[in-house]
Amino acid sequence: MGKVLLVSLEFPPSSVASVHRARHLAKYLPQFGWHPVVLMVEERLQKGAIDHPLAALVPAELEIVRIGALPLSPLRRLGVGDISLRAYFHLRARLARLLLEQQFDVVFLTGPPYYQMTLTGWIKRRFHVPVVLDFQDPWVSHVGSLARRWSKAGVTHRLALLLEPRAVREAAFITSVSERQNEEMATRYPWLDPTRMAGIPIGGDPDDFRQLATGEPLHEAKDVTVSFIGTVMPRARAVHEVVLQALAELRVEQPETGTRLRLRFVGTSNQQDGKDHSIRDLALGLGLDGVVREEPARVPFLEALRLMASSDALLLVGSDEPHYTASKIYPALMSGRPFLSVFHTLSSAHAILTRAGGGIALGFSDPASLAALRPQIAAGLAQLVNDRTALGQVDARAYAPFTASAVSERYAVIFDRLKAEGPV
Repeated sequence: MGKVLLVSLEFPPSSVASVHRARHLAKYLPQFGWHPVVLMVEERLQKGAIDHPLAALVPAELEIVRIGALPLSPLRRLGVGDISLRAYFHLRARLARLLLEQQFDVVFLTGPPYYQMTLTGWIKRRFHVPVVLDFQDPWVSHVGSLARRWSKAGVTHRLALLLEPRAVREAAFITSVSERQNEEMATRYPWLDPTRMAGIPIGGDPDDFRQLATGEPLHEAKDVTVSFIGTVMPRARAVHEVVLQALAELRVEQPETGTRLRLRFVGTSNQQDGKDHSIRDLALGLGLDGVVREEPARVPFLEALRLMASSDALLLVGSDEPHYTASKIYPALMSGRPFLSVFHTLSSAHAILTRAGGGIALGFSDPASLAALRPQIAAGLAQLVNDRTALGQVDARAYAPFTASAVSERYAVIFDRLKAEGPV
């Protein structure tokens, strides 16, 4: 059996979205001949919310190594909150001990955060262990390039431009959540070997739904609740606006249908104590007060799944970025609920949702084609109210390659290849 060190600085009970890559691998890699060891920062030193029910999904037998980090409070006043910076030297010291004391075949570094990836060359040269770098989001991003030069975001972007190529040059293999993201990286670095890159979505675990507690219905029987659960990304705001415009038009053109529909937005701020209402102002401007409900505070993972499973239907919204994959589509499909989705036509999420069935998948390529979708969105919302059973069921074969087990098998194949190649 091979042995892999999964470096995921944030890991359950942390509730940040990036924990699920390592959580899935830790659970399923043993089925494919790999023994995982997780290296994380102690939960008391993480800044994300703690979600103990999520930690209960982690296998009890999993070996977890916890490291320290510089305290958050004093450094936050200096503008330094990134856990990979606060834990950098603690991580380096513990990596040295682990790699000297145990025989690991592969080291796996996932981000965000990203600064731990600068240890790739050091791991390779000192310990001769191959390193796999996993980019759940772009480190060098278009959004970062638009930031003011001396703002925090601007400085972060310039550091990414400096550090990312040094890390990826030393990596034995690179993964990200989509082929589109890999293509963008390969464009930046033409010297990358495309045979050592793979786009592997985060995926979802159908077993997670078995942990759900029963909850109260989201609505009165006469109403139909369509739920959007997750962060409203800045570059998705225009898509949400078109959806709300379509709802407003539906209420005018088909009042009997429109008055039965309720849109619920949960966790839109991605902050546990979130108070910023990114949807409410749009809804008020369109006269949708009382029809659209927004709860901006982030909810725990299992609560998000419960809300999906207990909704009449789901709203899945992408951004104007072709590489945006929206990992929430996988649990949404596994929930079995009908859906209406609006994504960029080049997004892998749009292709998957189109194949899956069980919902209405709409795509756009530019602002004009997005605006032109309003009648189709209104018709889709009407169908979710009046005839959603006609949409049928999601075809489980469409998401089978994206289950946590299938994703882990793909990683096992990569790890097998690196182990067969021997020390680097």
